[in-house]
Amino acid sequence: MKKDIILAGVGGQGILSIAATIGMAAVRKGLYMKQAEVHGMSQRGGDVQSNLRLSDEPIASDLIPRGGVDLILSVEPMEALRYLPMLSPNGWLITNTAPHINIPNYPDLEALKEEIAHQPRHVMLDADQIARDMEARRSANIIMLGAASPFLCLEPQELEASIAQIFQRKGQEVVDQNIAAFRKGREIALEQEGMQDI
Repeated sequence: MKKDIILAGVGGQGILSIAATIGMAAVRKGLYMKQAEVHGMSQRGGDVQSNLRLSDEPIASDLIPRGGVDLILSVEPMEALRYLPMLSPNGWLITNTAPHINIPNYPDLEALKEEIAHQPRHVMLDADQIARDMEARRSANIIMLGAASPFLCLEPQELEASIAQIFQRKGQEVVDQNIAAFRKGREIALEQEGMQDI
């Protein structure tokens, strides 16, 4: 078993929290893990990307080969498209549709969505709006993690335990809010793909 993942977004969107949650759950499960991060001008809304490799066997490199990515999880739609050449033929693209417009020539949002919709295996959701509706504005990244969770090699309970551990210092209300956000994202992805939760 192996799972090669790219996490993508821009600075301040919580990419590193997603990576920490997945990594913690993987270690708890006894999986091997390698991670490589690229931080752009993250304090100014620059791109942030993380290669995350999970396996039940030792992993030689922390970088994923082109065309070898099993899952792109993006918290920003333009950043999702940036990494499409890395996606394997059977890979999944899971992306937020809410743009973070940080450049003057940001592409047309409808054109971005159309390009994403052409991918054979994809899930799109407006995590920012869902987070606002849940009165959990800072949890869009965890909603996206929930949406990606059916395509990971980790059980949802393992990821929820990591969420609880990561956010426990902020109090039980924040833990509960983020677990609810995770579950909402998972529910939406399962509905979009016509899958049943186990």
